Amino acid sequence: MTDKVITRFAPSPTGFLHIGNARTALFNWALAKSLGGEMLLRIEDTDRERSTDAAINAILEGMEWLGLDYAGEPVYQSKNIDRHTEIANQLLAEGKAYRCYATPEELTAMREKAKAEGRPMVYDRRWRDRPEGDAPAGAPFVVRVKAPTSGEIVVKDQVQGDVTFKAENLDDFVILRSDGTPTYLLAVVVDDHDMGVTHILRGDDHLVNSARQITIYNAMGWNVPVMAHTPLIHGPDGAKLSKRHGALGVGEYRKMGYLPDTIRNYFARLGWAHGDNEIFSSEQLIEWFSFNGLNKGASRIDFAKLENLNAHYIKNSDDEALYELMVSLAEELDDQKNLSGLKAHKNQVLAALPALKTRAKTVLDLISGADFIFSARPLQFEDKAAAAVEGDALDVLQKVEPVLAGLNDWSHDGIDGALRAFAEEHELKFGKVAQPLRAAVTAKNASPGCFDVLLILGQEESLSRLKETTAV
Repeated sequence: MTDKVITRFAPSPTGFLHIGNARTALFNWALAKSLGGEMLLRIEDTDRERSTDAAINAILEGMEWLGLDYAGEPVYQSKNIDRHTEIANQLLAEGKAYRCYATPEELTAMREKAKAEGRPMVYDRRWRDRPEGDAPAGAPFVVRVKAPTSGEIVVKDQVQGDVTFKAENLDDFVILRSDGTPTYLLAVVVDDHDMGVTHILRGDDHLVNSARQITIYNAMGWNVPVMAHTPLIHGPDGAKLSKRHGALGVGEYRKMGYLPDTIRNYFARLGWAHGDNEIFSSEQLIEWFSFNGLNKGASRIDFAKLENLNAHYIKNSDDEALYELMVSLAEELDDQKNLSGLKAHKNQVLAALPALKTRAKTVLDLISGADFIFSARPLQFEDKAAAAVEGDALDVLQKVEPVLAGLNDWSHDGIDGALRAFAEEHELKFGKVAQPLRAAVTAKNASPGCFDVLLILGQEESLSRLKETTAV
């Protein structure tokens, strides 16, 4: 076995990149980095009917978006079928596997008997020691491994501790189907061995698979990798995460306006901890990550916490980087109105971002918050904004318009001085001037402050909007 730590992420391309799988990738990435090793990517595409190019692209794009780099090119399991078959034949030749001619009817009878007796179905090994001469001529067969019939198989798990399985409960499982194709249990072991994988970190739903796969490792005389199995992510109600809990794919979170930094931080924290640290960088994750920090119990996703963490990362992000994210998200969502506005008013959007990002929880919030900059006139007022420019407020706006039109110093201090002097002259609280003025030029219920929007829009655009609003 190589001294270098090699982990792997091995998704099946039968759908989107599930957040549970993404967390597995994240853990393997962090483990490899923390130990000075590398992570490999293997696409387990042997299920040709369900595997799709779209799903493969979703996996690759999701990995790139999350910033989870891997060594070399992706390995496609379907290209290794000859190697898998070679190992199955080797096990046959060495008497460590056998051809099983049990018919579908016989297997069904075994299954029904087990069900009636209230136990799991275990193949009864009826072909394990029978001579080949007993085989029906030309009958189809599968190849089964000769698993131990007594004793125990122990998975030395780095999270759960030693997990013991009685050999009698683990039957002689199939490694080659009747059509000659290898099963998952065989293919994974062969690929992990050939790729030099030293550490396998995956969900605890694979614990039984690990016990079975150890049988193959032992039969081949190969070193068993270090194994760790983490509990699955649950929904807020404690049930296994499903569609009813909300978004399941990494791509959905991207479209909802979450940052990759947020997803890395939050999903690392779901099932792993370093003291009481809730917010940490990827560099800190790599520095701190170890098996010791992995939880034995399932973690519950909390969407409110996720949103608040995203707000933290947005608030502390570079404005140029946020602007690029806004543009790319508008492109991905085919939001042509906002896309054209963002591109045409880049400087104004950048000027608005320091104020916008203090109240935004997602990139979508940033886009909707910035759209007052490029709103077409006449403005379409939101309900509360419309109410804010009626009655006495409209009178105030009509009186303040010539003050702003005659202002030569269109700066924060210049606008501030002019509006405060106006408020004092008319015996008004400052908010009675600033609030309707902000609503008049943005038509929105929520936006940056009055001074910010006037400076961002500029004097000409601000006055044009104000005149339209006050025209009666």
